[in-house]
Amino acid sequence: MKEYTTESIRNIALASHSSAGKTMLAEAMLHLTGATTRLGRVEDGTTISDFDEEEIRRGISLYTSVLPVEYRDVKINLLDTPGYTDFIGEVISALRVADGAIIVVDSVAGAEVGTEIAWNYCNTFQLPRFVVINKMDRDNANFQKALASIQNLTETRLIPVQLPWGEKANFQGVIDLITMKAYKGDGKTIVDIPAEYRSAAEEARFALVEAAAEGEDELLEKYLESGELSNEEVVRGLKAVIRQGSFVPVFATSATTETGIFRLLDAIVDFFPSPAEIAPVKAIGKNGEEELLTASDSGPLAAYVWKTTADPFVGKQTFFRVYSGMVTSDSRVWNQNKGVEERFGTVSIPRGKENIPVKVIHSGDIGVVPKLSETVTGNTLGDKAHPITLPVPEYPNALYRVAIFPKTQADSTKISPTLTRLCEEDMTLSWYNEPATLQTILQGMGDQHIDVAIRRAETKFQVNLLIGEPKVPYQETITRKATAMYRHKKQTGGAGQFGEVHLRVEPLADKDFDFTWEVFGGAISQTYAASIQKGIQNVMKEGVLAGYPIRGVLVAVYDGKEHPVDSKPVAFEIAGREAFKLAFKDAGPVLYEPIMNVQIIVPEENMGDVLGDLNTRRARVQGMNTEKGRSVITATVPLAEMLRYTTQLRSLTGGRGIFNMELAGYEMVPPHIQAEIVAQRQKELAEKREE
Repeated sequence: MKEYTTESIRNIALASHSSAGKTMLAEAMLHLTGATTRLGRVEDGTTISDFDEEEIRRGISLYTSVLPVEYRDVKINLLDTPGYTDFIGEVISALRVADGAIIVVDSVAGAEVGTEIAWNYCNTFQLPRFVVINKMDRDNANFQKALASIQNLTETRLIPVQLPWGEKANFQGVIDLITMKAYKGDGKTIVDIPAEYRSAAEEARFALVEAAAEGEDELLEKYLESGELSNEEVVRGLKAVIRQGSFVPVFATSATTETGIFRLLDAIVDFFPSPAEIAPVKAIGKNGEEELLTASDSGPLAAYVWKTTADPFVGKQTFFRVYSGMVTSDSRVWNQNKGVEERFGTVSIPRGKENIPVKVIHSGDIGVVPKLSETVTGNTLGDKAHPITLPVPEYPNALYRVAIFPKTQADSTKISPTLTRLCEEDMTLSWYNEPATLQTILQGMGDQHIDVAIRRAETKFQVNLLIGEPKVPYQETITRKATAMYRHKKQTGGAGQFGEVHLRVEPLADKDFDFTWEVFGGAISQTYAASIQKGIQNVMKEGVLAGYPIRGVLVAVYDGKEHPVDSKPVAFEIAGREAFKLAFKDAGPVLYEPIMNVQIIVPEENMGDVLGDLNTRRARVQGMNTEKGRSVITATVPLAEMLRYTTQLRSLTGGRGIFNMELAGYEMVPPHIQAEIVAQRQKELAEKREE
């Protein structure tokens, strides 16, 4: 691969609903430009993009692949992203480093859930974009219908740059509205527009020229005077309106037959900006001040790490985009986030699973380097003398939770480092140890997302994991005062143990725990207070009612007895522990459960079904609002009712509903549900004793 400077680079993300044909579109571009000798197929597992074993097995993209295409002395870095919504983190990371996006739409299905999600994220990153209506050779393909379905998603005007030359089995090529020529097949054969398409093409050309005229005042003036623009002026005007985001051009293709591909490549080169042409990128300087970066080799080094992977053969791979300066092989860079220096070995241009070694990665380009020790996704690499931090995009909260268990004893020691590495690679994965349930919890975007992560742990890190239902982190507390005493007495052949503790428990509103000493007259030496407190706190960790941590309790020790010889700290620890248990059971013990603030966004037509479902989940609806065909429902719902809500909401809304939630606080569990939880706990304990 030859060396490409900033002006000759295009960074373009392919985004869409699953199975719209992104991977095959990229495959066709690679094949027609000579990067590959044959056209791979998703069904056969032979594409350059989907090279991971799990991708081949499932027949879908799970990770973003970088696919550089060389065309007209320009390197187009195609970022082929997954379409399945569980892997939205990969899409966000790709859009973060792209300068434009191609939204791929199935000609039969039209706009789908993933189309809408991709479109909204393109808005977030303010990316110029194309719409490509793909699979025009399919039965029931309908260009105009698909176009209308996308227009319903946005107020931005969609403007066809091409019309399909036929549809379904008769799809022969594309009619280009700039050149007013018909391009047969891949586009190498150019003919006059067939007579039956002439009037439609002229009408569409009129709308296209009108849109292009809005790009510059000069062009608008000429158009108003003469009613026409030259082809060069149309390209110039379109370039401006596309980059401004006021119009989105529409193209027609069939990736599997490679039809319409060359004209799409021409449009990518002509209309999308190079890194040198985009607006300066905002970064944070040494003292927290804002710094604007332009893509120039001579600027201070600033490279954003947007993806990391672990490979059993080559080790850790770090993918980065250079926003300023340039990166060379065998150099040292400063990780601003970690405050450490990293050594770069050979830098490469990635193409699927292949890495093409190069001497330099110019500003604006995307590269990969192996075996960095500290760097993770979201870090900024630069110059220690000129520290710069690039912002990390906001990723959606992980809402699907599972409990993780080791398959064997050998796996148990590897769980923490493996989960940490998985989460470093994927910004939408997270894990933590839940002290209330003593479970290790892995959180992701959905069941498929978690399943892929578990398989990755097995294949990449050789750690076998099992998943189970996460327990709800309930809390135990009391509702009234109570007193109790316990005498611990142990007489064996040697030294004995003696300790007697009288204590009182009271509900405590503003703190988890408070311990007071009310013993007067020396009935118990205060030196034993710490031991008594230790015994109580051990019980509070384990719970009394149902095995959950105890919160909101004041304990006052007011009396007791000690023995001049047999009293020891351990005796009072036991006596304190058992006295507390007795008092707790007599103080109206109850369970509290986590209550979540939930916001649900669904299509208006699904609102009734979603509200009906919420009523079965002990939800309290706080508000409803409808805007642009979307309904927003806010509610408070117990966490116990939301554990598998991701799957349920997808089912109710055809995948178009989204939600987020955060902890609002704790509330008392209804008595009948508490009775079930306690009974279940007693059953578990009985089974353990039998073992």
